[in-house]
Amino acid sequence: MKRTKIKDILLGEKANDTVVAKGWVRTKRGSKNVYFIALNDGSTIHNLQVVADVNNFDESLLREINTGAALSITGRLTESAGSGQNIELIAAQIELLGAADPEQYPIQPKKHSLEFLRENAHLRFRTNTFSAIFRIRHAMAFAIHKYFNGKGFNYLHTPIITASDAEGAGQMFRVSTLDPKNPPLTETGEIDYSQDFFGKPTNLTVSGQLEGELGAMALGEIYTFGPTFRAENSNTARHLAEFWMIEPEMAFYDLKDNMDLAEEFLKSLIQYALENCMDDLQFLASRLQQEEKDKPADQRSMDLIEKLKFVLENDFIRITYTEAIEILKNSTPYKKKKFQFPVEWGIDLQSEHERYLVEKHFKCPVILINYPKEIKAFYMKQNDDGKTVGAMDVLFPQIGEIIGGSQREENLEKLETRMREMNIPVEEMWWYLDTRRFGSVVHSGFGLGFERFILFVTGMGNIRDVIPFARTPKNAEF
Repeated sequence: MKRTKIKDILLGEKANDTVVAKGWVRTKRGSKNVYFIALNDGSTIHNLQVVADVNNFDESLLREINTGAALSITGRLTESAGSGQNIELIAAQIELLGAADPEQYPIQPKKHSLEFLRENAHLRFRTNTFSAIFRIRHAMAFAIHKYFNGKGFNYLHTPIITASDAEGAGQMFRVSTLDPKNPPLTETGEIDYSQDFFGKPTNLTVSGQLEGELGAMALGEIYTFGPTFRAENSNTARHLAEFWMIEPEMAFYDLKDNMDLAEEFLKSLIQYALENCMDDLQFLASRLQQEEKDKPADQRSMDLIEKLKFVLENDFIRITYTEAIEILKNSTPYKKKKFQFPVEWGIDLQSEHERYLVEKHFKCPVILINYPKEIKAFYMKQNDDGKTVGAMDVLFPQIGEIIGGSQREENLEKLETRMREMNIPVEEMWWYLDTRRFGSVVHSGFGLGFERFILFVTGMGNIRDVIPFARTPKNAEF
């Protein structure tokens, strides 16, 4: 017989059907006469309860049925007399596909710390928490492609290896085939990259935006969805050295169009999660409540599902950076010196400032626009005031900035001047500037950090727990 996924078995709930279920043992319990086996195949958060009459199976086989073992079970579905499930499988045949020594298998049916599970990331998918997270991650990736395809965007694959630094930050991973112990040198003693594979210094990309703009200047509307890399020595719960970004770029979009798209995009993803991931969301919501039960009420997170509905059901407030600074300066935390970081015009807002605006002042998501040009990237549209640029950041509860974007500077002269002011190599960026020389138009775009968004949707607190295998300082395991 062909295998039936456990999700389909539980949804079908047809008593007396004969099925083949395959999966991994979560738990085994019972008496001398009968064993109850919780089987899970990853298709759902829910386990299938298997009932095995001890008299029908070899004792040696039953001894091998331990947490982590892989089984194929043929049997008949019957209505369950116990609580927690409507249907269970009465085993007629059990095949051990892969044993798991209980003395060595690290993921036992007990509470493990998240740190322990990070150290065993190759097996943590088998826990309820991480199977739920990564099913949601898959659903959100699908929803992203579905949304942009429905709006007529083209999916563009931008380079992972690049000779440009989109942000001008310089914190990039070098890509080279030169001998690290004895690299060729120029007459002045510097490394001779002309002899390297690409004939010039190259790095792993920090963003697909610049190349995305090139596509938008012909295809109209594109989006990228790929890995990006930052060589920042930031060992925090919010930073990864390798992460995924979604970056749409749109010709003929001004800053308002950009904001409208960002709001609609985020709401569409959250709507998809609520409609398609409810079992996993409810599990994670319950987990979060349990984790925070001993915290004072005012320090607990908003209920996960209510938080998602909060974003979905509220229009995003749109204010300028200057207005935000004034709100913060007039706030109680500022007057009582409760903010850890200073508040003054020209600063890059910190998470505490962003969360105050969203959670305390407006009580809804916020889009900040028109930031000081000195704290933003060279490619952003320069406003007429000479001080600000047409940037936008979307701020969410409990996480702060979730999207950063801008209207892009379409004027060649202004862009070249700004690049020189910021020491961006104008001559090397000739290809980027050509889009301003030939048929330049108003255009905009933004970037959504995929892992940061998954943090928000799942309610997890550490970004290393929402990517399969985290890449962080001193850590490239698995």
